[in-house]
Amino acid sequence: MDRYALSSIRIVDFTWAWAGPYCTKLLVDMGAEVIKIETNKRPDIARWMPPFPEEIPGLNRSGRFNKRHRGKLSITLDLTTEAGIDLIKKIIGVSDVITENYSRRVMKKFGLEYEAVMEIRPDIVYISLSAFGTTGIYKDYVAYGPNQAAMSGLANLTGYRDGPPISFGTALADPTAGLNGAVAVLAALYHRSKTGKGQHIDLSQTEMFTCLVGQPIMDYVMNGRVLSRDGNRDQIMAPHNFYRCKGEDKWVSIAIATDEEWQAFSHALGDPPWTKDERFSDQLSRWQNQEELDRLVEAWTMDHTHYEVMEILQKVGVAAMPALNGEEICHNPQLRERGFLVEVDHPEIGKRLMPGVSMKLSETPGAIRGSAPLLGEHNHYVFGQLLGMSPKEILELEEAGVIY
Repeated sequence: MDRYALSSIRIVDFTWAWAGPYCTKLLVDMGAEVIKIETNKRPDIARWMPPFPEEIPGLNRSGRFNKRHRGKLSITLDLTTEAGIDLIKKIIGVSDVITENYSRRVMKKFGLEYEAVMEIRPDIVYISLSAFGTTGIYKDYVAYGPNQAAMSGLANLTGYRDGPPISFGTALADPTAGLNGAVAVLAALYHRSKTGKGQHIDLSQTEMFTCLVGQPIMDYVMNGRVLSRDGNRDQIMAPHNFYRCKGEDKWVSIAIATDEEWQAFSHALGDPPWTKDERFSDQLSRWQNQEELDRLVEAWTMDHTHYEVMEILQKVGVAAMPALNGEEICHNPQLRERGFLVEVDHPEIGKRLMPGVSMKLSETPGAIRGSAPLLGEHNHYVFGQLLGMSPKEILELEEAGVIY
């Protein structure tokens, strides 16, 4: 049996940065053939994003690019030329899906908006992962992950009381949109398999992120109340925080939701007198006295490593996990045992460890199907084998700067 569920699907991938590439990364891991469209004039911005191996930059050396584009094909095609547009239309004609994550005007400028592409391939599945969607007053606005976190309302909840909103440290809106985009593509492909009809998927990255802000929206709708920032605290659980542990910059996350979990926590610590204090006698009391509670919990965690705290508390059913840094993630025994961290051999930077496929299907599990492509690495495969062009024709287009 074919281990790849999407081995018959070909995707023309115009996306760049993170949201769109994450969408197609998920699909290529499940077997889709993804042809990434780039040009030497304007390569994917992620090719110049650190980290780089040995701190040496290069178009094919970015860790971010290589993680987001593993297993894909890369062609270089100048879409500002008439010949370039003709070629991309031929590729679209033998493909199933188009992915793009630009503002609405970009694909229209090239004559490659959904309505135009339908004339080439009527059953095409076409997904637009734009910042704000293809309609509405912000349809032509551009944004990156931090901007979308702000517009979604999540950034306004992140930070400490009486302080400003704080960035997540990474653009979480991008992979959130990418994951939702992959699900939408699969739904559209399933619909096509039943009806023979393609469709346009209009996905707003900001709306996808706003879906994660349910509680503040409902609190305002139901109570007219605006939630404020409150650091690591929860509206119900206590303790609920990160606590310093033994070692330099080592922390553990502990979250306790019920009185039963509190009793288990107390027993795991040897039932010290402070856990029987009236201020911590029930869930509400603990929540009302969090500052003192956090101080006492941290006095205990600082005598242990973050892994020791996890083991002690997990044995009694209390949620506790170390806050891992990059080195610790790469050596995490759970990830190692499940085979999640995979060594991938890249022609320019050699063998490197990267996260694998997180969804383990029993019959069609998928896999990392190769390293990320060098810029234009698959020009001869796509134009030669796929479109049937001769080496002479390809060379002429290279000399003319169409394949570039």
